[in-house]
Amino acid sequence: MPETQILLFHPDLSRSRANRALAAAAAALPSVEVTDMQALYPSHDIDVGEEVRRLLSARRIVLQFPVYWYSTPPLLKAWQDAVLTRMFYVNYETEGRKLEGRALLVGATAGNVPEAYSPGGVNLFPLEELLRPLQAMANRCGLRWSKPFLLYGANKLDAQALECAADGYAERLLLPLS
Repeated sequence: MPETQILLFHPDLSRSRANRALAAAAAALPSVEVTDMQALYPSHDIDVGEEVRRLLSARRIVLQFPVYWYSTPPLLKAWQDAVLTRMFYVNYETEGRKLEGRALLVGATAGNVPEAYSPGGVNLFPLEELLRPLQAMANRCGLRWSKPFLLYGANKLDAQALECAADGYAERLLLPLS
């Protein structure tokens, strides 16, 4: 059983230097399992029973993804709809209740610079504010929300900056569960 289960939701991981680097750094850590959800469910036909098992087997859940038009990729939304609806509305006593209290971390990458995510920037709102629906989801599911790990300028980073970001992600994952 992994202590940390990273659910990686990238529509085309082969084209993402940043998400691949973060996932590789995380996968090298003990008690961390990285699952490429797009590779598992390319047609979005989610095995809900398997996903419930995956969630219940970990102490910390990480949702890793690139920010897409101020939101999550479509597969992550489909996963939430299928898995969390079953766990918290259909089988709360036997599944949802058992998930409560686990730690949740969001690891999100954005193509733009931090200044773009400000009241005067092109994206108007801080990236953490754009992720508030995930914080509300965590609250509804009784998960312990952690400050997100955010990587800006993801598609513009040179090799050294990307390595530094991946190391920072790994360090964050090594912190004790709070």
